Amino acid sequence: MAFARSRQALAIAGVLGLALGAAACGTGDDKKSSNAGSAECAAYEKYGDLDGKKVTAYSSIRDLEADRLAQSWKQFEDCTGIEIDHEGSGEFEAQLPVRVQGGNAPDLAFIPQPGLVKRFVDGGNLKPVSAATKTEAEANFSPDWLKYTTINGQFYGAPLGSNVKSFVWYSPKTFKEKGWAVPTSWDELIKLSDTIAASGTKPWCAGIESGDATGWPATDWIEDVLLRTAGPEVYDQWTTHGIPFNSPQVADALNRAGTILKNDKYVNGGFGGVKSIATTSFQEAGVPITTGKCALHRQASFYANQWPEGTKVAEDGDVFAFYFPSIDPAKGKPVLGGGEFVAAFTDRPEVQAVQTYLASGEYANSRAKIGDWVSANKKLDLANVPNPVDKLSVGILQDPKTVFRFDGSDLMPAAVGNGTFWKGMVEWINGKDTTTVLNGIENSWK
Repeated sequence: MAFARSRQALAIAGVLGLALGAAACGTGDDKKSSNAGSAECAAYEKYGDLDGKKVTAYSSIRDLEADRLAQSWKQFEDCTGIEIDHEGSGEFEAQLPVRVQGGNAPDLAFIPQPGLVKRFVDGGNLKPVSAATKTEAEANFSPDWLKYTTINGQFYGAPLGSNVKSFVWYSPKTFKEKGWAVPTSWDELIKLSDTIAASGTKPWCAGIESGDATGWPATDWIEDVLLRTAGPEVYDQWTTHGIPFNSPQVADALNRAGTILKNDKYVNGGFGGVKSIATTSFQEAGVPITTGKCALHRQASFYANQWPEGTKVAEDGDVFAFYFPSIDPAKGKPVLGGGEFVAAFTDRPEVQAVQTYLASGEYANSRAKIGDWVSANKKLDLANVPNPVDKLSVGILQDPKTVFRFDGSDLMPAAVGNGTFWKGMVEWINGKDTTTVLNGIENSWK
């Protein structure tokens, strides 16, 4: 699935003053863009003369998404004369450290794990952003986001794309037919689950099988619940090992998640009993909603792309999502999510210019218009977000009441977050008790 994208350098005629040099429109022809000096290019004048410059970028973004990525910054390329040479790889997380250690680092990398960003900072590999990038990022993103790449007082990169994980998927059509209301609190969620179970339908369906990453969807459950019961401060202590992994607050959160996931009356609609969760792929886990075999499925915004072809994803459609309700109103509006951060291994002026552009409102709106993309950028206009679930996600991210926290397993050391935590959740689903599972994960954190 690895997808590499490179394009021939474009020959550009430089235009000084207010009109910038512009590239030919992706044809490789040695001519100016027809947009040179136009109003469309005015927003890019602040980036300076980038005529003939090239910046390399590396990420896990491949296939159709990589095509959309190239499309999203094409006008920036055309108007400034720069070329952004992006390569996507299915082995990104493993190969990026190899490239860096081998002296073959890209100019920019779109890194989805704050822990990996810190690792490169600690190794002296990453460059702090320019003053222009820092100013742009601080204007466009909340402190909740910026803290993840602020290390030892230096800022290393703004978010690019984002996702919201605090969602429960359902069928608006079924809810209307049954007279069920979308719950707005945990108590209402449990009451609804009981009502659905009493009607003869298993209310929940779930699946945590994901190849080598099996277990990760269950880690999202405990993270979402912990945010709601213990609050963001305890969550932050937990993800940094400021408190033990097996702290009472964590055990309480896992047990509360278990009132759904390990409840034979609630799961696993369409698949079997509780243990079937461990062998059901996360891609297929919510599909029984479309056939009436279950009613609820907790999964991220990106699950919108997993429904069977022809499924209408909309507030009045076959499936849609609602915010995973809060448990303690005093803890605010907790939102679990993820995203990528644009980190730089070089600090040439053109690299800094691209990093600044990718943190801008111009970029966020350009990418959003193409579809199937979410950003926490405050300057993203909801009118430019065509997908209903993406629109819902952006609205949540832009809500000043939102208390955002990044996916906990991505913040922890890889051996724990992507290792013993994942494996421990599989053992827990398969019957191992909470105390034993959490003790095992705690003992693995070195």
